[in-house]
Amino acid sequence: MRIISGFLKGKKIEFLKSTITRPLRDFVKESTFNVIKHSKLINVPLENANILDLYSGVGSFGIECISRGAKRTTFVEKDRNALEILKKNIEQLKIKEKSYIFEVKIISFFNQLNKNNKYEIIFFDPPFSETFFIEELKLLKNSNAYNDNHIIVIHREKNSKDDLSGIMNIITIKKYGRSKMIFGNFNLDIV
Repeated sequence: MRIISGFLKGKKIEFLKSTITRPLRDFVKESTFNVIKHSKLINVPLENANILDLYSGVGSFGIECISRGAKRTTFVEKDRNALEILKKNIEQLKIKEKSYIFEVKIISFFNQLNKNNKYEIIFFDPPFSETFFIEELKLLKNSNAYNDNHIIVIHREKNSKDDLSGIMNIITIKKYGRSKMIFGNFNLDIV
């Protein structure tokens, strides 16, 4: 697995060989960044953005954001094996000053969240079988830990039927192979 673009382009990212976690495939990642950067429906610049990478695994998405000019990424992951590789990736790529790692469950992270931290891009990548992330999404919405101009990207299995109505405004949904990427925000008054 490699970084696709930016100042770390071509650098290798270690990944976890596991049946529980799955890496974000390169073509899905590249397509996601194309939507963020080029869609007329989304106006959230990646450059100098604060990124929140939930269920971050080995950090593929958040590291790619840093490479493409994000100010910093906050990684939240509870799996010890994934964390070990995430820390190794950040160390090898020399991006510790742009990385914050929280070794906790998502709910614990929100309970200790600094209310002054505001994020522009929030990435949720829960296991495909996980539905509890909807409750976590509600906690995030109520935390107000996002700027007015923000985007939420959720990676799900393409046939998943998650009910996000009343929680977030869906801007667009893209399907790539087995993956579905949901792009939205908490501005429910905007359609």
